[in-house]
Amino acid sequence: MTINEKVTPKRTAPPEERKRQLIEATITSISRNGIAGTTLTTVTGIAGLSLGLVNFHFKTKDAMLVATLAHLAAELRDRWVDTAQRTDLEPHRKLATIIDAHFDGSISNRRKLAVWFAFFGETKQRKSYRECTAALDMERLDTSIELCRALVAQGGYDHVNPDGIGEALEALFDGFWLNILMYPARFSNDDAKAHIYAYLAGQFRRHFAGTGPQ
Repeated sequence: MTINEKVTPKRTAPPEERKRQLIEATITSISRNGIAGTTLTTVTGIAGLSLGLVNFHFKTKDAMLVATLAHLAAELRDRWVDTAQRTDLEPHRKLATIIDAHFDGSISNRRKLAVWFAFFGETKQRKSYRECTAALDMERLDTSIELCRALVAQGGYDHVNPDGIGEALEALFDGFWLNILMYPARFSNDDAKAHIYAYLAGQFRRHFAGTGPQ
């Protein structure tokens, strides 16, 4: 869905589908208008649904915003968590799953990235962000660090600080997301992955190349 697309609802739909339509419309509204310019009215206009329906699902604008952020956070987690927990994969391939999840086009696109950075940028919303996503952020960071520690032990990378690499990856994810949002002509998802894999190749040279896991 592009920023200018409007949701076309079915005449009848189950409550969960209606809620999903409203969340998608909220994403579109924030990407167009920012958080301050997003209201229950702008969302219902995009969704093509009644104000009464949005009030049924979300009593307040803040509740709608939190549900939208929670949806995006869960969507990202779902892209990597199952694979990263598999016992039949090597640590570097699990780590690659976390990287690839961040730069999947269904996750990392300007419409959705605008929402993430709207929450990052508005002081009032940072508390909501921390309350909604802190546990997921820490889960991902801890998983990355654990996988980096396994790589250090497996490859004998005595010079490598696995905790520092896990934290650096989090910074790289946010930084490349910002570049993709602000400078789409210069930065793409593939560019971001290539740079991150090049960084990891410098740390775990026997496990990574600039194009991904070896």
